[in-house]
Amino acid sequence: MQYRHVPQTGDRLSALGFGAMRLPMTEEGQVDEDRAIRQIRSAVDSGVNYLDTAWPYHGGQSETILGRALKDGYRDKVKVATKLPSWLVNTRGEMDIYLNTQLDKLGVDCIDYYLLHALDGKSWDKLESLGVKGFLDAALADGRIKNAGFSFHGSVEDFKRIVDAHPWTFCQIQYNFLDQENQAGTEGLEYAAAKNLGVIIMEPLRGGNLGAPESPPAIKKIWDEAPVKRTPVAWALQWVWNRPEVTVVLSGMNDEAHIEENLAMAEIALPGSLTPEECELVDRVADTYHELMRVGCTGCGYCMPCPVGVMIPAAFEVFNKVHLFGKKEEGKFLYALRLGGVLRPGGTGYASQCVQCGECLEKCPQHINIPEVLSEVVDELEDEHLPKRLAQARKMMGLESAE
Repeated sequence: MQYRHVPQTGDRLSALGFGAMRLPMTEEGQVDEDRAIRQIRSAVDSGVNYLDTAWPYHGGQSETILGRALKDGYRDKVKVATKLPSWLVNTRGEMDIYLNTQLDKLGVDCIDYYLLHALDGKSWDKLESLGVKGFLDAALADGRIKNAGFSFHGSVEDFKRIVDAHPWTFCQIQYNFLDQENQAGTEGLEYAAAKNLGVIIMEPLRGGNLGAPESPPAIKKIWDEAPVKRTPVAWALQWVWNRPEVTVVLSGMNDEAHIEENLAMAEIALPGSLTPEECELVDRVADTYHELMRVGCTGCGYCMPCPVGVMIPAAFEVFNKVHLFGKKEEGKFLYALRLGGVLRPGGTGYASQCVQCGECLEKCPQHINIPEVLSEVVDELEDEHLPKRLAQARKMMGLESAE
């Protein structure tokens, strides 16, 4: 495991961090707690020492599960990060209530790295008006937190403004080879590092889009040109680790094989390890992805639950796959399978169920016009043959005979 230091504190953090937003699930759709705890502890045993969670992850279960994983001596081996749910806070007093509850859920008396969650310019202005600076100063002074930071989804101009507004120790940004000029981007990464902040990276695989075992044909053609062969995951992670400004790269690891693969890559997670020619090749891959992808969804699920049941991340995932791989008919069948209520109880989640209420718009950290894109999904993936595809999907899963 490679380690990097937080500039202001000297903390030695693993280049690979464990993100607890996408823990393993059972077939019944519940978090597999025992398996999640085994995975977390196995990663720690292999050198990972930065564990990241948040109030809303897995409906509030993530912090509790992480707290259980920290027992039996594991708390002393790691730095724990969690986040104040900024969008839920309406008073100064609520900030203390959330933090104290999080301490209880995690079973710790101090949170090593505490973030204001999912800031943009508007949410920062709200929190500042409510006295969040005083809250952070008090929590640092009484020892409930050790380091104050923030995670960010907004414009680079607002990012710089927030960096300059408080003596932060660190920040967390979305960064990958598709997001070099999106949100904080490379400009924000360099700005934060110049201000002596540690920089934690989230979404290095863009919600898994950059790490699929099978690359789209146009992408694979470019990867095949490289003299040094890497998997898509290795390319994506190594590209981020190549930046010396990066402190930790978070990976939402929920499969043992993926954890093992990521740990192996973290052994060579050195800055400046890609050649200029390799960086140019990655830029070509990024350009091709931008040409093919229709929606910049990372699958984070912040838009959920939809009040009318639309399975927004699943709809966008299928939509992107159709355009990445050019297999429209297969995509239409996958759409029926994924959103037709075959794989989950509780009914359908079709894009056509959207009533344009706009509730999702304020929640999306990618600032996607969700209702508008859902209309595009309907136009491409829902037609008069959808009921027939749904019947075929149900038959395939052994639920009923096809009509």
